[in-house]
Amino acid sequence: MTKQIDVVGAVLVRDGTVLAAQRGPTMALAGHWEFPGGKIEAGESPQEALARELDEELLCTATIGDHVETTSYEYDFGIVTLTTYFATLDAGEPRATEHAELRWIPVRELQSVEWAPADIPAVERIMQVLAE
Repeated sequence: MTKQIDVVGAVLVRDGTVLAAQRGPTMALAGHWEFPGGKIEAGESPQEALARELDEELLCTATIGDHVETTSYEYDFGIVTLTTYFATLDAGEPRATEHAELRWIPVRELQSVEWAPADIPAVERIMQVLAE
């Protein structure tokens, strides 16, 4: 049976840019870019999980906003269902504690990096919404 993995990602927007996180060399999908976030733990809402993950992984706090996209993608290690939300930084500057790099990318240049497949529909949606 294929493993089901439910994860959340934050679309942090600042001054016309979006925060992207590059997966490290020891991670699955090494070198690919993603929206920061992580797995939803038992008893957590997606929004609670996302706030916790941003605090743990990026050492910052954020207000979780509107839903962006939900995508399922089958990788060789399981089916990932990624739900993304817009988020606004409240305190702290995001720092890479688990990722190889963090980068604020202008909305019109989001497709200039290699995104993890599950993140691509959200990237396309963000480009539509924020270009309006």
